[in-house]
This record gives sequence, C-alpha cells and structure tokens, in this order.
Amino acid sequence: MLEVGTKAPSFTLPDQNGEMRKLSDYKGQKVILYFYPKDMTSGCTKQACGFGELYPQFKEKGAVVLGVSKDSVASHKKFEEKYGLPFTLLSDPEKKVLQAYDVWKEKKNYGKASMGVVRTTYLIDEKGIIIRAVGNVKAAENPEQMLGML
Repeated sequence: MLEVGTKAPSFTLPDQNGEMRKLSDYKGQKVILYFYPKDMTSGCTKQACGFGELYPQFKEKGAVVLGVSKDSVASHKKFEEKYGLPFTLLSDPEKKVLQAYDVWKEKKNYGKASMGVVRTTYLIDEKGIIIRAVGNVKAAENPEQMLGML
C-alpha cells in the first residue's frame, strides 16, 4: 500500500464508455480511488452499490469516486448498467495502475496462492496527495467509511 502524504501516481485509463480518463482531470477535487477484484461478484457489487447510493453525498463534499479493476471496458459497462452506477469505472487489464498503487499482490485462497487485487481504497486530496489509505477493506462498509473520512 502506498504511504499517506505521497503524491498519487498519475495514470490514464479508459472508463466504462471507452473514454480516456487521467487522474489530473480531477485536480481541485477530492478523489476516492478504490481498487476491487472483479465486476459482478458479490463483494464488489456491494461495494459499488454502496458508493452508488452515497454518491450524491460524496458530490456534496466535493469528491469524485473512481473504481478500478482489471476487467474490460465492456465488463465495466455491463456492471454500470446492471446496477445503475453513477460514477466512473476504470479498466486496467495491463495492471499498470494496479501495480503503481501497490494493490496487485499474491493472495491465498483456500491455501492456494495466486495473484490478484487486494481491495484497497485511497483518498486523494485536491492537489493529488494521498491523505488516507485503507487496506483490508470490508466491501460493504467501505463507502460509509470513506464518506466519514471526508
């Protein structure tokens, strides 16, 4: 996990509509940047729908929500449409941003080791500095937790 107080690594990734998005596009706003393993899975759906329900409150506080996974643009589009997600989902199939933010790690599942996304959420301030970093995220609680940090 990246250190609080460090500059958030810049990136350019396609969103669920295939539009290229840069971290610098959000300068002057707080950014909730959350990394999740996979579209349409139960934990990721709970987390995304939680951010969706609270999105008006995040906007009121001057924050945007960006979800990032290695899923494709098409997968993100289906996820957005199925659950009516009002925020941006970014596709990182090459895992460049996942690695830059130190969330692509070895995980153990039923004793078997494999590489995957460790659910992590960063709060980035208006100048691009990481002001909060939350690891071992509990999917269903994360949206409320992040709203509280604003």
